[in-house]
Amino acid sequence: MSEPGPTAAGHPYPRGMPQLILAALAAVVLTACQTGPSGAAGTAAPTSSSAQTSAADVTLPPTSGVFDYQLGAAYELAGGLDVVVRDATAEPATGAYSVCYVNGFQTQPGEADLWLDGNEDLLLHDAAGELVIDPDWPDEYVLDPGTPEQRDRILGILGPVITGCAADGFDAVEIDNLDTWTRFDDPQTGLIEEEDALALAAAYIDVAHQAGLAIGQKNAAEATTQGRDLGFDFAVTEECAAYDECGAYTGVYGQHVLQIEYTDNLPQDFDAVCSGADRAPLTILRDRDLVAPDDPAYAYEQC
Repeated sequence: MSEPGPTAAGHPYPRGMPQLILAALAAVVLTACQTGPSGAAGTAAPTSSSAQTSAADVTLPPTSGVFDYQLGAAYELAGGLDVVVRDATAEPATGAYSVCYVNGFQTQPGEADLWLDGNEDLLLHDAAGELVIDPDWPDEYVLDPGTPEQRDRILGILGPVITGCAADGFDAVEIDNLDTWTRFDDPQTGLIEEEDALALAAAYIDVAHQAGLAIGQKNAAEATTQGRDLGFDFAVTEECAAYDECGAYTGVYGQHVLQIEYTDNLPQDFDAVCSGADRAPLTILRDRDLVAPDDPAYAYEQC
């Protein structure tokens, strides 16, 4: 989403992710040494259209049951879970359909050095050559998918994170910050072209499907049709009720939408959200930081 805040909860990577990325970067460097500077070092999968990859074997998330969004902390709910989204560094939930969170278009807090050391050309720069930082997340740089070679190298770094989710037992992956081209659209302050962002998304879709994972479009209400055509299997939307966008997701993905609203940005009563004709079957209300139940700030309701 283009409004400040909708992806606020989607940036924790609280444990282990720097080591995960560092290992992937090391693999990229090793492959580059083996293939030479002209090779597409570290490419995890071709960047061709995901139409070339069969998604017949992936399983879509359930459209009923208990759903939770647990990026800030992973925990069990009394009575169990049916669908849950957790960070890539967390364990999938036993007995639940588990979705793995990966930030595919921006860096994570605390990971700047992992990108700046030998991969700064994969980060977006403005017309003056300065690195572009997300103004809403001042510790996050924006990835630059502007050329096929850049997309291949980004995929070489983040592709192993996606396949690692599959190896860990997750059922699906959601890719955050697809909407960067809507927020960084000025050649002077940093420009990402829509077609380049969607090309990188298509590459992520290929990697996920080849690993046996379903893949969810995260936010970007303006691109649900394009996302579905690329091969995204379902959608994850933050604050679509707050911004009157839920129909953009359910109108394209049907019941296969996971909807999260936040207590600090709810223009209407949550009961009214639940009564909405276009809300997702699995809709929850959470605290912005997605803390665990033992934290005083914890909030959770489900329609």
